[in-house]
Amino acid sequence: MAERAGVSRTTVSHVLNHADRVSPHLRERVLKAVEELGYSPNPQAQSLRTGRTNMVAMLIPDIRNPFYPELVKTVQSDLEAANLDTLIFNTDVPGGHSQDLGREYLQQIRQKRIDGLIVGDFALHGMHDALQEIDIPTVFIGKLPNQAVDSVRVDDEAACYAMGEYLAKQGHTRVAQITGPSFFSEAMDRARGLRQGLVDHGVSSEDILDWEGTFLAPSGLDGVDWLMEQQAAKKVTALFFGNHLMAQGGMARLFDHGVRVPQDLAVCVYGDQPQMNYIRPRLTRAGVQPAVQAHIASEMLLDRLNRKFQGPPRTTVLSGTLKQFDSA
Repeated sequence: MAERAGVSRTTVSHVLNHADRVSPHLRERVLKAVEELGYSPNPQAQSLRTGRTNMVAMLIPDIRNPFYPELVKTVQSDLEAANLDTLIFNTDVPGGHSQDLGREYLQQIRQKRIDGLIVGDFALHGMHDALQEIDIPTVFIGKLPNQAVDSVRVDDEAACYAMGEYLAKQGHTRVAQITGPSFFSEAMDRARGLRQGLVDHGVSSEDILDWEGTFLAPSGLDGVDWLMEQQAAKKVTALFFGNHLMAQGGMARLFDHGVRVPQDLAVCVYGDQPQMNYIRPRLTRAGVQPAVQAHIASEMLLDRLNRKFQGPPRTTVLSGTLKQFDSA
């Protein structure tokens, strides 16, 4: 290739591995020679030489939940721009397999000599201590109970506090919320934030109803059925869903019950997934779009991989945004 392009072997190596170190003119000559000769780099040989595989693993808890494909899509694009491939592992938290699969996948990651790891919040539910044994650059998306690795999260409690304040100022004095499961700290942060925002702005604690869901769509249906049973006595005027999947199920059930939103009941939700823009009426919401969190996670990981940052684990906390739409 060097002979065909009329350059040194070093120049060819730079074009193939560090293109920014070569002038556009020389890079074009080398790439033309690569195309003419049909050359394809051997990744195994490159790995032996550089000590890197140029692969990053990503663990997610539920590939069916639209939140996680949004994370994956963004991370994959960011890493591809840095010439890194992404391996996706689904630990299937709703199926109850997260700990078994989590251990298996972490073992595979060690064996495959992966360069870095990104973990989507609940993917390692109940086994966060395993991150303390990880010896590669790692970023956690979500609320990490320890400081083992870098992390980025949303201040869920503050975002939901703002929603509680908003509902109170809209004149709602009887509010129900369908929360996520109590064994997820994020679910309890959201529930606590909404309740406190309501109470601090004049709503009696006794007039706030809680129903514990699962973060899955069917519990949104069940939660609305529960609310309808309470409605004659409680006369709730606003309903908050702890995540977008429960909101989707709940909106379907409200339609089944003939409840008009917002005329009969105001509805709002935690979460800002793009898919929510296709629900009518559009839901008033609080949170941060998945792509924003994913971009930051990618940047933190690349900083580690490129040795731009080598200090102790960092935590980036994002403020949620309240967006008012038609439903409340």
